[in-house]
Amino acid sequence: MNNALIRAAALAAVLAWPFAASSAGPSKTQFPKTKVPLERCVAAALEVRAGTIVKMEMKMERGEPVYEFDIESPDGRAWDIECSARTGKIVEVEEEVESPSAPAFAAKMKVSEAEAREIALKRHAGEIVEIEYEIESDGTPVYEIDILTAEGRERKVEVSAVTGEIVEDNEEFYQIGKE
Repeated sequence: MNNALIRAAALAAVLAWPFAASSAGPSKTQFPKTKVPLERCVAAALEVRAGTIVKMEMKMERGEPVYEFDIESPDGRAWDIECSARTGKIVEVEEEVESPSAPAFAAKMKVSEAEAREIALKRHAGEIVEIEYEIESDGTPVYEIDILTAEGRERKVEVSAVTGEIVEDNEEFYQIGKE
């Protein structure tokens, strides 16, 4: 992807941000400070998996601001690529699958989606607004469950489909693109 297209994608994301972030009304959220330009993380993500970015999220992971890009590759596969907003380095690559019945997910799954939902909602009461099925880089299937809390904040909770453990629990600050 050439630099002009990367800049255009980053600019479109930044211009859309105030609308996406304020769709639930005025926010009292303090957005994380970043150290690298968004276009650097866009370029890094597209180097790992070429394709079309269909969604971008900003979240905090272990005290670190992270951009997460959902990329649809030309071969029809879907990827979640995470980039540190402090270093510009890729910190995680996961493959997204359509459902828990996808072969790579189902082969190791021991925890049902209903059980994973219950586990996530015990951690954060609220409404589940999205669920994704992902294969971690080590091959472990996880449910990524987005919960809108009563306080109006969004939590992204990953539950292992093998053990039922919560492997990640992060605050999401904004999302641009398709749900």
